[in-house]
Amino acid sequence: MSYPVLYGVGVGPGASDLLTLRAVETLKRAEVLALPRSSDYGASMAWKIIEPVIGKNAGQQRLFLTFPMSKEPARLRQAWDIAFAKIGEQLEAGRSVAFATEGDPSLYSTFGYLQREAAQRWPGIKVEIVPGVSSIAAVPAMVGRSLADGLERIAIIPANYGVEDLIAVLNSFDTTILMKIGSQMAKVVAALERTGLLDKAVYVSKATMREQRVVLDLRTVGAERGDCFAMVLVTRRERSGVLAGDIAPETALLKLGA
Repeated sequence: MSYPVLYGVGVGPGASDLLTLRAVETLKRAEVLALPRSSDYGASMAWKIIEPVIGKNAGQQRLFLTFPMSKEPARLRQAWDIAFAKIGEQLEAGRSVAFATEGDPSLYSTFGYLQREAAQRWPGIKVEIVPGVSSIAAVPAMVGRSLADGLERIAIIPANYGVEDLIAVLNSFDTTILMKIGSQMAKVVAALERTGLLDKAVYVSKATMREQRVVLDLRTVGAERGDCFAMVLVTRRERSGVLAGDIAPETALLKLGA
């Protein structure tokens, strides 16, 4: 059987004007929009982002799919099976499907699970990914911080899966990005205090959205539960500017491997 294209479209961190031109064109062209949400009664953040830009096309179907915020494999598997079956019905009917995902489809996205299963469920299907602006790019932009410079290294950690090794990570990397904070906020603050990096950290919730919140003193949010759009950015800034100073240009290039 021949299937139409399945698209994974990144719609950015929250602000509608951060949608890429390719994302807008793909979302308008697709015959079906697959729109994830966290509960059967909740709104789809992806749809909230894209609706002001693409509007409601009478000839386009909108498929709202529930992906619960859970770590229970059985519950997740059941939700994925239901959602993927609904997507399959559209593909088997010959309709192209664009799965709109917050941020970027390749970074902590539900689309990653769909992409892995697509070849087994629909043999021969073509999958196209449209990258989007991720929160990893949006948060530094909102707070005016550089992620990395010179020889600096970056670590990205999903905090809600445990922060037992966080102190080692903070000591090993120049920039640490903590996503999916959840109930780990107090432990994150404690680790930052132990490493002396509390004043190097910033907490940002719902970056680029109207409800954006930036906190420089993380002690004030230590007892909070971070929402799913919260991030902690830690920038040591100890090895940045490797090209600055009295170092000769030709030596600097050699150090950078040029």
